[in-house]
Amino acid sequence: MNSRPRIGEVLKARGQITDDQLHIALKKQKEDLRPLGEELLALHFISEQTMREAVSEAAGYKAIDLSGFVADAAALSLIPKSVATRHVLFPVNFDAASGNLMIAAANPDDIRTRDAASAILAGASEFAGQHISCEWRIAPSAEVQASIDRFYDHELSIEGILSELEGGEFDFNALTQTGASYSHPIVRLTDALLSDAVSHSASDIHFEPEEQFLRVRYRIDGVLRPVRSLAKSNWAALLVRLKVLTGMNIAETRAPQDGRLSIWLFGRQIDFRAASHPTMHGENFVLRILDRKAGIVNLDRLGMTPSQLSLLERMLQRPEGILLVTGPTGSGKTTTLYSILNFLNKDTVNIMTLEDPVEYPLPLARQTSIAEIVKLDFSNGIRSLMRQDPDIILVGEIRDRDTAEMALRAAMTGHQVFSTLHTNSALGSIARLHDLGMLESMFADNLIGIIAQRLVRKLCPLCKVRHEPDRTERRIMGTDASLYRPGGCAECDHQGYKGRLAIMEILRFDQGLTELVSRRAGLKELTEYALSHQFVPLCDDGIRRVKEGITSLDEVRRVVDFSDRITE
Repeated sequence: MNSRPRIGEVLKARGQITDDQLHIALKKQKEDLRPLGEELLALHFISEQTMREAVSEAAGYKAIDLSGFVADAAALSLIPKSVATRHVLFPVNFDAASGNLMIAAANPDDIRTRDAASAILAGASEFAGQHISCEWRIAPSAEVQASIDRFYDHELSIEGILSELEGGEFDFNALTQTGASYSHPIVRLTDALLSDAVSHSASDIHFEPEEQFLRVRYRIDGVLRPVRSLAKSNWAALLVRLKVLTGMNIAETRAPQDGRLSIWLFGRQIDFRAASHPTMHGENFVLRILDRKAGIVNLDRLGMTPSQLSLLERMLQRPEGILLVTGPTGSGKTTTLYSILNFLNKDTVNIMTLEDPVEYPLPLARQTSIAEIVKLDFSNGIRSLMRQDPDIILVGEIRDRDTAEMALRAAMTGHQVFSTLHTNSALGSIARLHDLGMLESMFADNLIGIIAQRLVRKLCPLCKVRHEPDRTERRIMGTDASLYRPGGCAECDHQGYKGRLAIMEILRFDQGLTELVSRRAGLKELTEYALSHQFVPLCDDGIRRVKEGITSLDEVRRVVDFSDRITE
């Protein structure tokens, strides 16, 4: 006996429909012979989102939104269109590593639907040499059928789409549609490029028009890598599509614009932050990829030594003050801050953030994006947050004197404040705060500490090559130990590196350092004191990683200055 609640009962319990509305829908359902949820939707009694959530709760399956979705060619290849159409199911995503296929269906409980999928996948498993398992999700039948019509029978590979585009003419009106015109090759090319970038773990996609062609580059592990050169004739249509997806004005070509995009890709929600900029050869377009799943890392997985982790945890025990994370753009400052917030995030703590924009959702935290339209900048936003009874405040960046003063005021009134600052080192942040107009006697007593960091690429463990250090390397390392350099294999796409890790220096403000900063001690005196009190400079933390064989010395030298260590 099925004890699951019916969709009408779920909606009534939630207060989303009345008895009268349910009675009308049930009467209409007998005439139309379609599911109750779709009948309620057709009568405009509920929204699509409400129906999706109610159907999910009633059926006992997780719901999936197929409206903002990019097709996975590998998943589509596993289920024939005839089977998908007959049983109203759609292959969403295939994870080759685990052999898991996510399938959306209007009725995942239907035994015929499950048997049909199992029979098809059994044959695919035998052919592929690995077991393929199913993960079922529920979606309205109209969305499933629409996805089948949109994505099947179309070329989805980049090479195939480019061949299709040769000699084609563009219907620019079709590019402004969000779903109905998926057959247009430019629509599929855009989605294929986004999917390809995410599959390569890129952090940014660069579309760079030159005089005769369009260059496409991905930033992977912090380094730009050319991946495509497209015909310049395709750029106008591709740019229109990108602007439509990210909510930009397609008629504006002479002024910079910003936009955002959120799509379902590889079984998870992926956000993109877009920016266009006019150049002499056309508009340059950059997409920052914000993967929510990869955004929040546990504190103990940031790669710190036990002593560094212990020092940071000790700093976080201080109930009030400012903790700064510094480094250049793309050095992982936001990831570190979110890891700290996640570590502190509890039911008993009120965390409020002010960011430009909010990049990763954090449960329990109240997150706000600054908005110039309503004059909500960092300094005004902190004033507002102070009236929300916060325990912890995250300020995306200290850019000017007003923001610095408001952050300091929040720390002085009993709050923990976390923020970022663009400086090259932890000790260099002291001079930067002075340049912003802050008095040393004021901020020194309210600083918890400063973290400076960089991201370096990790050597591929399958192809790294051992080598003996040369004269310069021995001077830097202070040892004759063997080092490793990048090789190149299929696993790392012949780059020699795969993935990144943070190297960092942590400066804790204790009473002695506070007194030195308050009386404006010189950099040499500050450095000597810090080194005698658990401070490990950035270059030494990088050398530690080189000695461990995790990265190469050349990679660390790419982001850290070792000129003072190379003496004749």
